[in-house]
Amino acid sequence: MSPENVPAPPLPVVWRPRKGRVVAYGFAGLVIVGAVILAIFLPPPFTLVDKIAMVVLGAAIAGVLHLLGRCRVEADETGLTLVNALRVHRYEWPEVLAVTLTDSEPWAKIDFTDGATIGAMGLQGSEKERTVQQVRQLAALIKERGEAGEGG
Repeated sequence: MSPENVPAPPLPVVWRPRKGRVVAYGFAGLVIVGAVILAIFLPPPFTLVDKIAMVVLGAAIAGVLHLLGRCRVEADETGLTLVNALRVHRYEWPEVLAVTLTDSEPWAKIDFTDGATIGAMGLQGSEKERTVQQVRQLAALIKERGEAGEGG
């Protein structure tokens, strides 16, 4: 199947990276377990407050890793939602112009009618063919439902 003939997937659809989630949540689990074990086995000069602080620090690090692991791109009947590490962007289909993925970028970029270009961290370039297929699916949806697909 050629890139131009990739069909638009049925809605709703969610695209998210596999490797990034496994790494983020795997390390988050290790950090939490490590912080708890370290807190349990800290020698007597350390107080209960120190042990609690160790667990809280581990939880804070796991929270940051969660921000990276939650990244995704969601498409539904009304539009597109980009969930990146720190922000969630919501756009209606007529506002979406195009999606691009280049070898030199860590994730796909989506162009909008207001002139903005936003990185879609849920479409990670590190996953090569899987992400290329996802970008093609999103491009088919944009062609079907976005500004270009409205027929003027």
